[in-house]
Amino acid sequence: MELRNSYFINLIQTVIGLSVAGDWYSAVEEWYLYDVEEDEFLEESCICGKENLRYLFTIRNEYNGNTLFPIGSSCIKKFERSDLNEEVAAKEQLFKLLHAIENNEFLSLSSNLFTRKLLLYLYEIGAFTPTTYNRYNPENDYQFMLDMFNKRNRMTERQENKTTAIILSSIKPFLRKILHDKIRKMR
Repeated sequence: MELRNSYFINLIQTVIGLSVAGDWYSAVEEWYLYDVEEDEFLEESCICGKENLRYLFTIRNEYNGNTLFPIGSSCIKKFERSDLNEEVAAKEQLFKLLHAIENNEFLSLSSNLFTRKLLLYLYEIGAFTPTTYNRYNPENDYQFMLDMFNKRNRMTERQENKTTAIILSSIKPFLRKILHDKIRKMR
């Protein structure tokens, strides 16, 4: 228990030391998620001292430009901000989805790879592309994927084919593009 408390104390001291505010509750409001990388070898340690991080987040202070790296998702959750927690979860899901794609797993619009929030996040960051199939409106693909995700009955073969096509032609290349240099792999 003492070791865990020392991690939290390290986090508090580091965050306050690099913030404009002088107290924890005000200081955590100054930070936003700036970047994330994945370390498949778990070689990095959090700013709090916890070892073996997979997801290496960078957060930046909006008032003074200071950055903290690497910080783990567990420490970001200690900020107790739902906006940061949702963004952290979405970023981690992007990596998991990319790995499923890269490992040639059967891709379906299932809850083990997708959530409503992830679909919205993918739409907001530009993963759905304008094509003739969506009448050059990416929102049509997002809405279709959301409708299929929410569907209570089994999708028709045509609907399954369309969801797979959107995953392979829009989401897959988008994830490869934005995450290609964010994964620390064996060299």
